[in-house]
Amino acid sequence: MAEELTAKGGNFIRDIIDEELQEGGRCYGKKVHTRFPPEPNGYLHIGHVKALCIDFGMAETYGGICNLRMDDTNPAKEDEEYVEAIKEDIHWLGFDWDDRFYYASDYFEKMYEFAVGLIKKGLAYVCELSPDEVRDNRGDLTHPATSPYRDRPIEESLDLFARMRAGEFEDGKMTLRARIDLASGNFNMRDPVIYRIHHAEHHRQGNKWCIYPMYDFAHPIEDMLEDITHSLCSLEFEDHRPLYNWVRENIDYDTNPRQIEFARLGINHTVLSKRKLRQLVEEGYVAGWDDPRMPTLSGLRRRGYTPSSVKNFIERIGVAKVPNTVEIALLEHCLREDLNENATRALAVLHPVKLTVTNYPEGEGEVFEVENNPTKENSGTHKVSFSKHLFIEQDDFMEEPVKGYFRFFPGNEVRLKSAYVVKCTGCVKDEAGNVVEVLCEYDPETRGGNTPDGRKVKGTVHWVDAATAVDAEVRLYSLLFSDPDPDASGKDFIACLNPDSLETLKGCKLEAALADAKAGDGYQFMRLGYFCADKDSTPEKLIFNRSVSLKDSFKK
Repeated sequence: MAEELTAKGGNFIRDIIDEELQEGGRCYGKKVHTRFPPEPNGYLHIGHVKALCIDFGMAETYGGICNLRMDDTNPAKEDEEYVEAIKEDIHWLGFDWDDRFYYASDYFEKMYEFAVGLIKKGLAYVCELSPDEVRDNRGDLTHPATSPYRDRPIEESLDLFARMRAGEFEDGKMTLRARIDLASGNFNMRDPVIYRIHHAEHHRQGNKWCIYPMYDFAHPIEDMLEDITHSLCSLEFEDHRPLYNWVRENIDYDTNPRQIEFARLGINHTVLSKRKLRQLVEEGYVAGWDDPRMPTLSGLRRRGYTPSSVKNFIERIGVAKVPNTVEIALLEHCLREDLNENATRALAVLHPVKLTVTNYPEGEGEVFEVENNPTKENSGTHKVSFSKHLFIEQDDFMEEPVKGYFRFFPGNEVRLKSAYVVKCTGCVKDEAGNVVEVLCEYDPETRGGNTPDGRKVKGTVHWVDAATAVDAEVRLYSLLFSDPDPDASGKDFIACLNPDSLETLKGCKLEAALADAKAGDGYQFMRLGYFCADKDSTPEKLIFNRSVSLKDSFKK
């Protein structure tokens, strides 16, 4: 995966690293060292996979190492639940960090010391402007920002900063700001806040701290302390790079990481904001972070996505500097391609109607061999039972067929998959005129679906033996958002939700072998699509999720 993702000539990050590893380069003689630093305030989503594949993939490509670091500098919504979920997702994708697992909070004491060092150098000061006042005094392109506290004496700032740590002041009363350039054209450099007061319990540190570093201050320090060579991050941090470099150059620690930005992933019909995904979960629009409609890795996994399909998707979109939005159809195609090659075939009927083979002996039955996967050499076969009473799909029968319809209608011959050729002789209706049973006769000479006399049979229909069929609930998932751009500025993304994103079918009939399916086991239900057993499925109550349709035909 790493070699494919980073093929030479197709990845500007690799071009940079190649140059820096050469003699005389910044990293000559060093091992490439990257990191993946998620914030543990939600579950990983498909957008994170791009960063994962780049961070871990680059390290693999160059024989280097990659750290996993929890960026837990904001205690407001961080939780160990998310930490464990992140670990599980990364392992599911096939990446590992060995013993290089860290928390940003491991470095709080060092960060505090570095901040004190900046104050002593006259490069940081305690500011008493409120957040609103800081915004009001930010200036514009023709006017510099202002702060009446910028020239506060060093000793006074040192005293106030120590008292901030001791908890003497309420939230928002004071901040520590870097003393850089109030007239900078890059507003991130206009004396940015690097510490704020926040009286909240931290998921690891408890109430030890009531001041917390801002990400732009913590990020370069974490990279330096871990001896990161290449700090790879998404494009929204490009304007923050001067601040990253300023921190790196002005604290007393001798390592030299380089920040490189790449375009983040955008997918249509999808939102990839953790804040918005959290809202979907907390307000009950979905059934949790692992709802199969969610773009989270846990949701994709529950839906039936495979690690290889997800990584293949990332490989195909490539690594670029320019943002773009990818069609969700490409993600579905990658899954469909993988499952077509690897999923076991099975017989299932989602909208069952009885089929009675009227000339087949009552009480007797036989067994047929059905191929496990025709695209996979040596995949073998499995046995399915057959008897007088079967189930077929309701739409596989039409009493008055339309043009081009080759399935069951009176007088027509149909091939029952891997079993016999049968001729439809009619149907049985209830008092309301609904078809409740289809009738047919089988030709004993066509066992296995062959026609010894060479006659042509155009239609092939799947079926399930009523004598051994198991009942199941099947969930058909469509796009969570009907709007192709629910994340667009000014839109209410909740209003863009697709009200028909889930259809639950009860009383579906599956071949008996599927009673033993375990969570995550994937199958192609012949002629219907790709499905997997849900995590809540049990032998007593089978539940299957549709992973993807056979063709690109999801309801939009």
